[in-house]
This record gives sequence, structure tokens and C-alpha cells, in this order.
Amino acid sequence: MSTNQQTLDLDRAHVFHSWSAQGALTPFVIAGASGTEVWDYDGNRFLDFSSQLVNINIGHAHPKVVAAIQEQAAILPTVAPAHANLVRGEAAARILAKAGPTFGKIFFTNGGADANENAMRMARLTTGRDKILSTYRSYHGNTGAAVVATGDWRRVPNEFARGHAHFFGPFPYRSEFWSDSPEQEAERALHHLERVIVAEGASSIAALLLEGIPGTAGVITPPPGWWAGVRALCDKYGILLIVDEVMSGFGRTGDWFAWQNPELNPDGVVPDLVTFAKGVNSGYVPIGGVVISESIAHVFDDQVFPGGLTYSGHPLAAASIVASIDAMVEEGIVENAATIGREVLGPGLHALAESHPMIGDVRGLGVFWALDLVTDRETREPVPAATIGALKKELMDRGYLPFTADNRIHVVPPCTVTAEECLRALAILDEAFTAVEG
Repeated sequence: MSTNQQTLDLDRAHVFHSWSAQGALTPFVIAGASGTEVWDYDGNRFLDFSSQLVNINIGHAHPKVVAAIQEQAAILPTVAPAHANLVRGEAAARILAKAGPTFGKIFFTNGGADANENAMRMARLTTGRDKILSTYRSYHGNTGAAVVATGDWRRVPNEFARGHAHFFGPFPYRSEFWSDSPEQEAERALHHLERVIVAEGASSIAALLLEGIPGTAGVITPPPGWWAGVRALCDKYGILLIVDEVMSGFGRTGDWFAWQNPELNPDGVVPDLVTFAKGVNSGYVPIGGVVISESIAHVFDDQVFPGGLTYSGHPLAAASIVASIDAMVEEGIVENAATIGREVLGPGLHALAESHPMIGDVRGLGVFWALDLVTDRETREPVPAATIGALKKELMDRGYLPFTADNRIHVVPPCTVTAEECLRALAILDEAFTAVEG
């Protein structure tokens, strides 16, 4: 019979973990999962309000997706990307139907990092320019150019790619621009962005790479006017707009893509390229891709695209995409995420903040939220790492699996989460904050 200890022993003996010093690790053991719950071999059950890496949008072990993978494995478990395959075409068609009529093709990749790599490559080849601008508060993946496009600390020891520059995006709660309103934050951030474009040389810039909502950086919902202003600057200077929807896409915000959310993008701004990955099939099988506008796709009608991947559009992954999108439509899962955010999680987290002074800010929508924790609400000084560690322990002890980053707790359950599960989670969060504060 399998045990937690057996699993840990094997892991510590043989597995090298990402983003970690290896010596002191004690990974959390997961033996199985269903819906919004995971469990270990000792029978302990946890509400998964991390969605693992904020990607289990359809919930754990959704039977329709599992069945689709099993059925495809019996028909054709793998196929080279140069061949035509029905399920790959169906997956591409499903995604394009949600992206909208300005998009025409899907280039499939293995995950989000290489989706961003290839989107940047397409932008460079289309424009004949080299440079990519992205924000400091961002994460775009851990491959050569994607990690350099990333703005956070992980970029610094990996800066081997050329042609990247960074700027500060809008963040009303922790403004770099001394703003006193979201509207002013957008105005000043756009002024800063234009100054960076000019200073870097507008004619050298191929694309802006921006997350639909910066996720790992703190679920930073863009203020009114941001997307319209970005699109206007791109059009003014002949720069392409790439939107990274790896974390924010496929239901997470209560929309198929964050850039389609009418609250965030009331002007209906449309990007030139969209990247996606784990959310499209909840990571059941690794896959990612680039949603390509018709105009950019036509650039490569006669020009060779110099890129490819052995597992591009892998049939098991493609089958899981078709089943996931169909189930999300049939079961109203995207609508559920929007309703949960509007009626349960949003009000519940704001009520939690009223009871706990440590919660300085509540940000988010759909099932994509962050609690920004502070030692003092006036100074907005972030809580130390020890406080996050203590909160994580209290939450885990109560059967809640959290997603933590810096001084924040991200509240990011599957899009299938129920109101009852959210109320349980809110009660656990209340207890954990009370224990740490008291």
C-alpha cells in the first residue's frame, strides 16, 4: 500500500524541483483528486484553492476529459505535427471560436513558455524589428526568451536572450506613479510606457507582451483606460500586441479570455497574438499555443515560419482541449466562475478584509483573486515571509491548500467551485487569519 512517507522518500532521493534549493524541501504529497479536492495517502483531504498552478479550471479528474484522453490513446496516441489530424483541427477550431473572428490559426506548443517564445518570434518576423517590451511585474515562462521577458526576480540569473526591455505597468495599490485614483494610474502608466517606447527606439520594437491580468505578480487587474491606451500606442508606433493568457484564460476571470472582459476592456481592444496553455485543458496533458490573427497568419503563406516542436498539437492534449471546451460550454463553467466571483468570493473576501487589518487590498474577479497582506494599512508595508509561512500552516492544518506568492495569498479555486465550497474556504481563511493575528 502506498504511503506519504514512501512518496516523500522517492521524491527526495530522485526528483530535482524547480525554483528551489533542494536540501530543505518537504513537498506536499498528493495521491489523488476530484473536483475541488485533493488528498494524500493518509486520507487527509484539502480544498484546492490553488488550482495547482492556477490552471485546474475544469476541476480535478473531470470525467469527460479523462474519457476523451483514454479514447484518443486507443485510437492514435501520438502523431507528427507535419501530418493532418482530426482532433488537432477540432481543438484549433474550438479555441478560435472563443477568440473571435479576427483570429485565423493556432500554432500549438508544449506549454506556455514556448507559446510566448513563438509569439515573440512571429512578431519579430512580421515587423522586421527585434525588441520586446514587457512589464517588471510579470511572468512569461522559463525558456530562453520567455524568462528574459519575465519581469520578476527569476529573470536576473537567466538573462541570456537579447532584445528585451521592461517598464512598470499600472498597479493602483502599489503605484510607481504617485497616483491617487485608478484612472490617474492608467494615465500616468501610459505616459511612462510611451516614454519608454520613445527612449528604446519605437522603430526597434516588435511587440508589447502583456498578461491579460498579471497573475503570479499579484492578480493586478488593469485600471480603466489601460487597454485602450496600450492599443493606441501600439497602433501609433507600429508595434504588435501580444496578450499572455496562460494563467488568465479559459474561464479564470469569468470569460474565455481576460482581454474579453467588459469591465477590464470596455473599449473592446483586440490583441494581435494571444498565448494560452494550461488553462485550456486544466493541464491534464501538457499543451500550449499561439492564437494568430488573420493578418499575421497570412505573412507566412509564402514565407517559411522557422519553428516547430515534436509534440505540437499532440493528439492526447488536443482531445483533452475538445472535451474541456465542450464540457465548459455544456455545463456553464465559465458562467459559474463569473457568478461565484460576483456573488460569493468577491463579497466574502471584502468582508474578510473588514475583519482582518492584515488584509490591505482585495483584488480580482471570477475565480482569480489575491489578498495583499500588510503590517500596516497606512504604509502598506508587506508582511514578512514568516507571516505567510504561518498562515500557510494554519490553512493546511484546516484542510485548505493555498497558493502563496511574496506577501500574498491568491484565492484561485477551479472554475467549477460551488458556493458551499467557497463558504467553507472563507471560514477557514477567517480562522487562519484570526490564529496568526491573535
